[in-house]
Amino acid sequence: MQLRNTFYDHGIFESHRFDLPVICVGNLSVGGTGKSPMVEYLISLLQEKSKVATLSRGYKRTTTGFHLLNGNESAAETGDEPLQFKTKFPEVMVAVDEKRRHGIEQLLKLEPKPEVILLDDAFQHRKVSAGLNIILTPHSNLYTKDLVLPAGNLREPVSGADRAGIVVVTKCPENLKEEEKERIAKSLKLNEDQELFFSTIAYNSVALSADAPVELETFRGKDLCVVTGIANPDPFIEYLKKQGIQFEHLEFPDHHNFTASELETIQKHPLVLTTEKDFMRLKGELPKETLFYLPIKTKFLGRKEKFDKMIENYAIKK
Repeated sequence: MQLRNTFYDHGIFESHRFDLPVICVGNLSVGGTGKSPMVEYLISLLQEKSKVATLSRGYKRTTTGFHLLNGNESAAETGDEPLQFKTKFPEVMVAVDEKRRHGIEQLLKLEPKPEVILLDDAFQHRKVSAGLNIILTPHSNLYTKDLVLPAGNLREPVSGADRAGIVVVTKCPENLKEEEKERIAKSLKLNEDQELFFSTIAYNSVALSADAPVELETFRGKDLCVVTGIANPDPFIEYLKKQGIQFEHLEFPDHHNFTASELETIQKHPLVLTTEKDFMRLKGELPKETLFYLPIKTKFLGRKEKFDKMIENYAIKK
């Protein structure tokens, strides 16, 4: 990976830049850093002011090539995260293509053309040069404390962070002190032209379903199964425990495709609560009246206006 990056940095390998704003949301490490909530934050910020498109690889999908979502697909066909984007933002163009350059070229053939493209998890896909790179690193495991695979969880050396214009420390405690922010800033050793932000996960107090919303407190004292198939379910589980909810937790790997026997085990419980991403894979597999999910969103811990302004100044045509 380091040699490959060197070839891109010195122009030996071509990295194509498109004539429209392209924002890449990615990370240096494998595992959950909060990319999906960040992409959704950017969609919410930009969709009223610009024609937004998202482009993902469509991890673990059964299809290949370029596909523009209409919202009627299954998670198996598109990947769970793109389907989540399309379900939540039906007016936004959501596409998948494992070849990002080809995917952007296909999006630009559409009418009306997108005015800004959000690349989901494409920081290491260097055949496309994004105009603005945002990398995320979780508070509990900063990339400067990690090692490159297989010794650690980094996809590439720490020096790769130099390509980012914005670094966001995600999943922070909501009461993060300024002294801790300063300590983290020093440990990350950012360049002068890079901006650092801090965010946390904000959970909804209402669980959603295919039918009707339900207050989270409704699950107290009930026979509840919590199902997770995400990289790091710990914050989700801890939040539920703090709400005084008791449950059986069935934990699966990230992007897990549930087997018939696993679904049978889950259905032994009259109520099932899951993450929004897992809901995309479980809906249609379980009775809709028993299946609920808890939405999350990115919440900035200060300097939100500065972040928004940076994005808008880059992405929106004046």
